Amino acid sequence: MAIAVVSSRRMINIGNPIRRFFILNHRFFSTELTPNNITPINQDHLLRVCTILYQQQNSPDSRLVSKLSSTKFQLTHEFFLQVCNNFPLSWRPVHRFFLYSQTHHPDFVHTSTTSNKMLAIIGNSRNMDLFWELAQEIGKRGLVNDKTFRIVLKTLASARELKKCVNFFHLMNDFGYLYNVQTMNRGVETLCKEKLVEEAKFVVIKLREFIKPDEITYRTMIKGFCDVGDLIEAAKLWNLMMDEGFEVDIEAGKKIMETFLKKNQFDEASKVFYVMVSKRGCDLDGCFYRVMIDWLCKNGRIDMARKVFDEMRERGVQVDNLTWASIIYGLLVKRRVAEAYKTVEGVENPDISIYHALIKGLVKIKRASEATEVFRKMIQRGCEPIMHTYLMLLQGHLGRRGRKGPDPLVNFDTIFVGGMIKAGKRLEITKYVERTLKRGLEVPRFDYSKFLHCYSNEEGVVMFEEMAKKLREVSLFDLADIFQRLGYGDDGHVKRDRKDVDDEEDDEKKYNLWSLDLKLEGKLWHVLIIGAEPIRVQGCDGKDVMKLGLRIVVAHNLDSVRNLATDFKGNLLNISISRSRGS
Repeated sequence: MAIAVVSSRRMINIGNPIRRFFILNHRFFSTELTPNNITPINQDHLLRVCTILYQQQNSPDSRLVSKLSSTKFQLTHEFFLQVCNNFPLSWRPVHRFFLYSQTHHPDFVHTSTTSNKMLAIIGNSRNMDLFWELAQEIGKRGLVNDKTFRIVLKTLASARELKKCVNFFHLMNDFGYLYNVQTMNRGVETLCKEKLVEEAKFVVIKLREFIKPDEITYRTMIKGFCDVGDLIEAAKLWNLMMDEGFEVDIEAGKKIMETFLKKNQFDEASKVFYVMVSKRGCDLDGCFYRVMIDWLCKNGRIDMARKVFDEMRERGVQVDNLTWASIIYGLLVKRRVAEAYKTVEGVENPDISIYHALIKGLVKIKRASEATEVFRKMIQRGCEPIMHTYLMLLQGHLGRRGRKGPDPLVNFDTIFVGGMIKAGKRLEITKYVERTLKRGLEVPRFDYSKFLHCYSNEEGVVMFEEMAKKLREVSLFDLADIFQRLGYGDDGHVKRDRKDVDDEEDDEKKYNLWSLDLKLEGKLWHVLIIGAEPIRVQGCDGKDVMKLGLRIVVAHNLDSVRNLATDFKGNLLNISISRSRGS
């Protein structure tokens, strides 16, 4: 997040490429500080200094000093940070400005924040010699903190300078920063987050004589190896941890068990589970049991999940709604619907996770109407649906059509359709789309998430309301209620708002072509969604639609939506819904 303090708003001419470069970088890379610590800076001076550093970065020192001295800027810590932010990957301008501040501004004293900022930029630019020299200089000045250790370890480990990672701890100990297991743990945590787990293990082993690893060290490395999928090393550390006399760590055991389950290695996961239950059974919480129960329910082993669930309750562990939701979904997947409803009645305070489990399970067993009834009861009881609720319901009623993955022909058609729409040839491209669909070419899978996101605004409300009316006319009340609720809340107002997109961003949006076939109550519906401008459809004979068909042509961010309904006799009915922008 960018925070910049400017004394006054001014129109700045950024026609010059260099000015544009610095202004845009200032926008996206400025430092986030607390309001009390921000010092207002002169933006003209900042732009001038950055321009000089950029243009004169390879000039002799005398020329650079002369140019900078003529600017008469006020050097503060905020000013130095803003200069650094304008060169996130370029070490030379930052380093030369640092040297200038040392020689020509003796009253300016660098802090840990400014030193770390400069150190991170030099590390990102991979100037390892200068980085190592500067890291030692910061240690001599006493400006090292935990963030410095994180930056140094991350940079050196990424460059495979593992010996320097270890030597940095020794050097800092000589400078007065004594060996500390907490500092090492923070460094190990940083390396594990960057997937540098082998490097973290190397540092811990080499520092073992000086810093004895504790429970947090082992836990962090075990989680790191699990994240990269190396369960053998994670198991070795697990055994080493217990051999050294540490108590079995619950978080580490949970992570190992969870990783085994993700790889569908249930036998290994169950061994870890029962080891944890036997040694730390009294300390286990509901989250630990839920990992096993959730996997068993999703894989159809509901009876075994119930045994684990009963054992959990016998030990006095409190059952949360997420665990109840896993059991309910597992029962529904095995078509034990009555038992699932009975379980729901036993939940004291059902929340959205319980209703989602019901909806997801009913959709899974092809009972979309019952899922919609659960949706209605959910709203009546004051539980507000979220986007995921609508996604499950729409997938249950409409199904998943199309294929996943790239297809050369589909990609060509998508680009071709978009180009023709931009050229204004809407009638020609509509005929082309009709021929494309009739020759049996599969189009990309319909993305419900993208569809709902694009119409989560006032324009979508108009479209959803009209769709609900048309669906009720043909007795599709479940879908009508879903679309009606999607656009409006209980009070009749727009339920969600999405920020308007600039015209430039609209031009950059990709054109998409989606096709969706749904067969409900003996009627085949064909929905065609094309993208990104209003399309006028003419000459559709509707011969491929049985009994009753509906063709809907919509687009992204439109000012109008046109529906074309065609019955089996070929009669055409045009319905136009217009809305002016900003109304």
